[in-house]
Amino acid sequence: MRRCVVTGTDTDVGKTVFSAALMLGLENAYYWKPLQSGVSDGVDTRTVQTLTGFPNERFFPEAYIFSEPLSPHRAAEIDAIEIEMERLEEKNIPEADGPLIIEGAGGLMVPITRKNLQINLYKKWNIPVILCARTGLGTISHTMLSLEALWAREIPVLGIAFIGESNPDNIRTISDFAKVKVLGRLPKLDTLDRMTLKRAFAENFQAGDFL
Repeated sequence: MRRCVVTGTDTDVGKTVFSAALMLGLENAYYWKPLQSGVSDGVDTRTVQTLTGFPNERFFPEAYIFSEPLSPHRAAEIDAIEIEMERLEEKNIPEADGPLIIEGAGGLMVPITRKNLQINLYKKWNIPVILCARTGLGTISHTMLSLEALWAREIPVLGIAFIGESNPDNIRTISDFAKVKVLGRLPKLDTLDRMTLKRAFAENFQAGDFL
């Protein structure tokens, strides 16, 4: 894997924490979140850096940062910022000396502008996607719908990363229907820091599945 997109079935599914865990698991990875909405709790880039302890050079600056925690299209309007899709073209994706983890904003169908959905940007990039999904009630439908949207656009799917409490039947059911690789499950952690996150990745994922 040279580059991958970490997306989710919904907002707040746990993409940022998973991205940090993946960085720790791969060890030589880099991180980029092109669209950041909401800054009251800090930007996700700094959250990932805090959780991993990696130096500044492993993190690329956002293309856009918006003050409100809303869909990028609306957050940009409130901040009177015009999103130029050209800045998000593949040629402007940062060059990294190791695997590049690109974290998306919210779910697949999030509007970037009034005319552009995030999933169509992924189609243009044609970069393998890791789909982060919840383990609880509703995840079967949400995950299958997200996969259907990816398949319809022929976007490559590296696999599904589940996040949350153990729910073997939900995971098995999705796997049986989707025939997509289950990369693992990141459990809920009482303490969230570099040590617990690195241990959780090592115990629940195989780094080779991402390479």
